[in-house]
Amino acid sequence: MTTDSSYEGTLKELNTDLGVLRYHEAGDGPPLLLLHGSGPGVTGWRNFRGNLDVFAEHFRTFILEFPGFGVSDDFGGHPMLTATDAVLRFLDGLGIDEVALLGNSMGGIVATQFAIAHPDRVTKLITIGGIGKNLFSPGPGEGIKLLMEFTDDPTRERLIEWLHSMVFDPAMVTEELIEERWTQATEPDTLASARKMYSRAAFEANTRAALESDATPYWAQLHKVKAPTLLTWGRDDRVSPVDMSIIPMRLIPKAELHVLPNCGHWAMIEQKSAFESAVLAFLLRKEGGDR
Repeated sequence: MTTDSSYEGTLKELNTDLGVLRYHEAGDGPPLLLLHGSGPGVTGWRNFRGNLDVFAEHFRTFILEFPGFGVSDDFGGHPMLTATDAVLRFLDGLGIDEVALLGNSMGGIVATQFAIAHPDRVTKLITIGGIGKNLFSPGPGEGIKLLMEFTDDPTRERLIEWLHSMVFDPAMVTEELIEERWTQATEPDTLASARKMYSRAAFEANTRAALESDATPYWAQLHKVKAPTLLTWGRDDRVSPVDMSIIPMRLIPKAELHVLPNCGHWAMIEQKSAFESAVLAFLLRKEGGDR
């Protein structure tokens, strides 16, 4: 078991044919894979560094760094597609047949898509906002619009405005947070990767392509998720408003929804204790023969 839970003490590498995947690992027990979201300066470590020790007490816990976000090698292509592929390469590379998946925002979509495509490999699924479809709120949400503005014209002021849209409590947007996000977000290769997803031109092109495509969107396939699923949501999420949870809550056969008050998009950070308590209760619960 890893006892040094620092960044350096948990950091590892996995070589693949497309490049190096970097990840953090701590703890022993059944495998639990944490998948980060998107946005300026994001990394898996920054999303989940505060939760790693708690989960590592019960699970062999991994934080995967997706390609194209400045830590793992960039695999090329659209970051969402390479992220989904990276999960499969990561699990196969480590010889992990079954895993519990926990994903924040984009990571939740990736985890859900993996659970649909590989139902026998996912023991349990936990998402933090992100998945589903706007029913009553405008789409895209406020946080996504601010993200597009920053991606097209990255200024410090736009970054701060976007960070405030991510949280309920403005005090969480510290100078330290701003600085670490700014440094990573403006690194040229990372910014170029982000523009494949969130420049206004790319976002509108992807939206048009989805409307014109005959392919079934992932949110209309949620009934295919076999794993027991915990949907966690910040009641004050301004990126993926809480009405988005209704479709996955209703369609995923074994889904339950936990809404956290006074909480924005980063439930694992802003309501850390309550989030960890709900997730651990769900993960440690015996499913009575479901698995």
